[in-house]
Amino acid sequence: MDSSPAPHPAHYTVVLRPGLAEPGDSARRGVLRTALVEATGEFGASGYPRYAGEGVQADIDPETRTVEAVTVDGEELPYGWVAQLAEDQGLPT
Repeated sequence: MDSSPAPHPAHYTVVLRPGLAEPGDSARRGVLRTALVEATGEFGASGYPRYAGEGVQADIDPETRTVEAVTVDGEELPYGWVAQLAEDQGLPT
């Protein structure tokens, strides 16, 4: 049995949206920005694989498809924004 971790996807599309209005809101009210990010081969401070592209750097948990840390144009995510992955992304390529 191979105990090595599964390969991480080569890229994702990160979607930046307005923040959640109420608990349980899906935050799908609009898209402020998207960015195609590619694996850098490094791990971020969060411990998850680092992806970068189009001005966005993100640490992404490939198992849960959660953006664990993100910067946009070298800055923290603007107040009220959330970062998610596009629905059709995340399969190993």
